Amino acid sequence: MSKPVRLGTIGYGIMGERLLRVARAHDPNVLVSSGAWDPSPDAMARYAKDFPGAPAFDTLEAVLAASDVVHVASPPAYHLDQLEQAVAAGLAVHCEKPLGVDVAKARAVVEHMEKAGARCAVNFPFTASFALDQINAWRAAGELGDLERVEIEIGFKAWPRPWQMDAVAWLDRRAQGGYTREVVSHFLFATLRQIGPITMHSHSVTYPAGEGSEIACSAEMTAGGVPVTLTGGVGTTEKPDHNLWILHGSKGKLRLRDWAIAEKLGADGEWREAEGARPNEEMRPLILKRQLDMVAAMTRGETGHSLASLREAFEVQKLVETILAG
Repeated sequence: MSKPVRLGTIGYGIMGERLLRVARAHDPNVLVSSGAWDPSPDAMARYAKDFPGAPAFDTLEAVLAASDVVHVASPPAYHLDQLEQAVAAGLAVHCEKPLGVDVAKARAVVEHMEKAGARCAVNFPFTASFALDQINAWRAAGELGDLERVEIEIGFKAWPRPWQMDAVAWLDRRAQGGYTREVVSHFLFATLRQIGPITMHSHSVTYPAGEGSEIACSAEMTAGGVPVTLTGGVGTTEKPDHNLWILHGSKGKLRLRDWAIAEKLGADGEWREAEGARPNEEMRPLILKRQLDMVAAMTRGETGHSLASLREAFEVQKLVETILAG
């Protein structure tokens, strides 16, 4: 049996922690955690408290030396540099989204990595979504008919969300943060992957005074020739986080609700959840485990996985930055 893939964590924020918890519970014959590094002493103190005795590193170079693949979970401005450094060290990379905030730099890095055949992917968990599996099964069974349009609706009571407040220093700033990069990007990726290439036709964004991140956005697009509308806003719902990805078809409507619930519109006009549907809090560890199985496969050089490619992430990044440019 081959040795397990060693996964190193770069950045111990909420995403680094979430994936690391699943990694530590993973089948140790497939994948193990090699430890974590974060330049913030506070983050490393929290890591030590969460995982007493777990390997902790003082430098980026140290975590690279101990790993076969790294999860780049730092703030977006660092993603591309750390991805390049990891690949130069001979590692595979599973990078958080957004791929970056500088479109020109991202284009250059993506082109270089593609030419080099680097083992890189970006963490869009919809690649492992059970709910999207169900929606695809309904579509294959003819429940939707011909796809006529796609509707994306994103809302928050406040931004950042309650569990993100440790990262408010960058997450609520225009330079790297905002919900369009952090959340809308997932649904643009789902649309790109499930429907087809996206063309932007019109877009708008609203910012508060100062350097705060956006409070509203909208866009009109087509994906594979199908009309797509996007609306997003802060203060538009009483839920900390609410989202809908709705497929309108000639025979019916299907939707993904709140990240993890697949629903079908009944003849009586009522939305009905798929059998066995569970909320995102319950599904997330199962989805991330699926992701990690694919990360291990990618690291071993296998090509049959469905992780998001750098090219797909770059296409999403271009759309996001276009919206945010106003």
